[in-house]
Amino acid sequence: MIWADYLTSYKNFLKLEKSLSANTIEAYMKDIQKFIDYSKTESPLYVTPADIREFLDFINEELALNTHSQARILSGIKSFFKYLVIHDILEHDPSEMIETPQLNRKLPTVLSPEEVNELIEAVNLDSETGYRNRAILETLYGCGLRVSELVDLRLTDLHFDESYIRIKGKGNKERLVPIGRYVKDAITLYVHNYRNTLDINHKDENILFLNRRGKKMTRVMVFTIIKDLAAKIGLKKTISPHTFRHSFATQLIDAGADLKAIQEMLGHTSITTTEIYTHIDREYLRDTIMRFHPRS
Repeated sequence: MIWADYLTSYKNFLKLEKSLSANTIEAYMKDIQKFIDYSKTESPLYVTPADIREFLDFINEELALNTHSQARILSGIKSFFKYLVIHDILEHDPSEMIETPQLNRKLPTVLSPEEVNELIEAVNLDSETGYRNRAILETLYGCGLRVSELVDLRLTDLHFDESYIRIKGKGNKERLVPIGRYVKDAITLYVHNYRNTLDINHKDENILFLNRRGKKMTRVMVFTIIKDLAAKIGLKKTISPHTFRHSFATQLIDAGADLKAIQEMLGHTSITTTEIYTHIDREYLRDTIMRFHPRS
């Protein structure tokens, strides 16, 4: 059976046994469909806890849904898998141990520069994908990219002579992000030592980061690379690609960078988003007013 078969029976269950309204049922089905579209698994029988966690990271970091929306979507997913277990379709519920997002906004974990260096140094350059993985970390940290922006990065987006890269962000909005020596060197080494040795799929010839089969990498692959490196160095923090973006912004703020410039580099439409994202404390804002406002 495929997803559609299980969803039909679940929908009937909500209507006949739970007596839910048509609007409530429709909301449940839409939320579950979001997960199906992201996971691309053939059947709920193959879903793992890792699949659900990756999806939650996606709706938090890429879609930037608020915690109330995240909690609602997870509730729908949990209800669906609980139904499958109760009706002996599944033996174990993959969502059972997944915690509901806290309704007060929880800011992502921040890595110190030392922790970032340790993760990057943990990459084995003697391995087949070592240069690629190091270039991925350097680019995430050095440019503050979303993971979706990283995997979509093209060779023609690289402008090393001018020291910037062109990023296509949310809503297809383009922005220019400056790059430093570490990023340029890491990408150059990756291209010469690994990418140029691949049998590249024709439609992915312009994509920068490729897998072993010469095809565009997925977001999940990047999550896995970072998770494995964190385990390798014994890092106690729970991190994701978004952790590097948050660390990028936080450390610029700590060094005294202009908030408007950080907003531009992150691709935020509203500076309010940047203020929350970089968790600027009240003291920083107070000092800014005292230093620059003419009536201070």
